[in-house]
Amino acid sequence: QVQLVESGGGLVQAGGSLRLACAASGRTVSIYTMAWFRQAPGKEREFVAAISRSGSSTFYADSVKGRFTISRDNAKNTVYLQMNSLKQGDTAGYYCAAGESMSTSPGLWYHWGQGTRVTVSS
Repeated sequence: QVQLVESGGGLVQAGGSLRLACAASGRTVSIYTMAWFRQAPGKEREFVAAISRSGSSTFYADSVKGRFTISRDNAKNTVYLQMNSLKQGDTAGYYCAAGESMSTSPGLWYHWGQGTRVTVSS
């Protein structure tokens, strides 16, 4: 079992940047593929980005491609999401997930954090 704790959310103006972190405990995160999802109020949870176990492969939703970067430091058991050029449409709760695939479907990920809130103002 692995426990995931997200941090780094907050309030930022449009065009600004934030860096989210997902710290894992209980089991080494290196055995999992990792991902970030987000969920805005009244909307379904949607895929943002995923990264392979080694970090050599990444995959992004079209809506964030070129603005967000997912990375991982297996020695620190931590996964990051660097978010640049933020837009109001990026406002959501951001959730870290651990699994065995690079799926965009939330149902195929095994472990989830509690989320961190990102609010982008105009």
